[in-house]
Amino acid sequence: MTVARSMMKRLLRPAVLMALLCAGFAPGAEAQTRHTLDTVRARGSLNCGVIGTVFGFSLPDQAGAMRGLDADMCRAIAAAVLGDANKVHFVVLAAQARFTALQSGEVDVLYANTTWTYSRDVSLGMSFTGVNYYDGQGFLVSKASGVQHAEQLNGATICMLAGGTAEQNLGDWFRRHNLTFTPVLQEQPSELVNALTSNRCDAIIQDGSVLVAYRQRLGADKFVILPEVISTEPLGGSVAKGDGQWFDIVRWVQNALVMAEALGVTSQNIETMTASKDPNVRRLLGLEGDLGKLMGLTNTWSRDAVKQVGNYGELWQRDIGPTGVSRGNNRIWTEGGLHFSPPLR
Repeated sequence: MTVARSMMKRLLRPAVLMALLCAGFAPGAEAQTRHTLDTVRARGSLNCGVIGTVFGFSLPDQAGAMRGLDADMCRAIAAAVLGDANKVHFVVLAAQARFTALQSGEVDVLYANTTWTYSRDVSLGMSFTGVNYYDGQGFLVSKASGVQHAEQLNGATICMLAGGTAEQNLGDWFRRHNLTFTPVLQEQPSELVNALTSNRCDAIIQDGSVLVAYRQRLGADKFVILPEVISTEPLGGSVAKGDGQWFDIVRWVQNALVMAEALGVTSQNIETMTASKDPNVRRLLGLEGDLGKLMGLTNTWSRDAVKQVGNYGELWQRDIGPTGVSRGNNRIWTEGGLHFSPPLR
C-alpha cells in the first residue's frame, strides 16, 4: 500500500463514520424505528406474549380465557391504548422463544415470567419497562426424599426449563457453596413436573411463585419447597428497542395501576373519585394536566386501565391471591413493599 493510499484511508474513515452517524447507524443504534402504537391501533388489538402455563400469571380458565397477573397487565395496556381491555390477542410462547417473538414483532409486548437481567436488557434488542412481580428461585423436592435444605442436593440431578435464568443461578450458587449437580433441561413446565414425579430428577428449580403452583397441583402432602431462595428474580414486561413512545406507554400503564392502589382508587370507586380535590387523583383520572397527549393517548388512558382491569392490589388479589403466595415485597411502598410509581406530573 502506498503512502498516499494509506493517508487517504485515514482521511476517509472519519468521513464515512460521520455519514453513518448522520444516517442513524451509530454503534448500538436501532436500524429501524418502530411505530408500535400505530400498528396496534391499525390492527385493532394488542398482541401480548405470555407463557400461558403458569397459574397466577397466565393460564387459560375453563372457558379458554387467559387469566393471571401477566395477562391482566396486557389487558390494562389494551384499555389504555384502545379503550377496551378485551382487545388482546394472547400469543403463548415457550421460554426459549420469548425474545425472538418480541424482536421480530410477532408480539407488541412481552409479559412472560421474564426476569430483568443485565444481558437481556443490553444485548437482546429489548427494554424492560418495570417490575410487576418481585420473585426469587428455589427448589421443589419430594417429601419422601428427606431433603430439607438445598445443601443436601450435593451431586443431585436438578431439572429446569430451557431458556431461563435457572441454569446460571444454579451454577453460581452451587459453585459458591462448593457443591456439584447435574442439570437436566426441559422445554415445557409439564415435562419439568413429570421428570420430578417419575424420579428422573431429584429436584426442580423455578421461581418461587411457580413452585407454589406446582406444589398445589402435585399435592402439598407429597412435595416440599426448600427454604433457600438462591436468586433475585425481578419479573416484568418488556418491549422491543427502537420505539420510545411505546416503551413509555407500557411503563406508565403499570405505574398507573400501582399509583391507583396507593391513592385508594379502585375499579369499583373510580367514578366517585372524580369528585376528589387531590391533584394526584385528578391527574390519574385525566381530569387535569392534559398528560395523555404526551404519549399519543387520550387523557383518560389511566382511568380506562384502572376502571376496566383494576389497580395493582386488585390484580394481586384476583390473580396471585388464589396461589396462596404471601404478598411480601410485592406490597406497595406505603405498606412496606417495593412497588411505587414516580409522580404523574
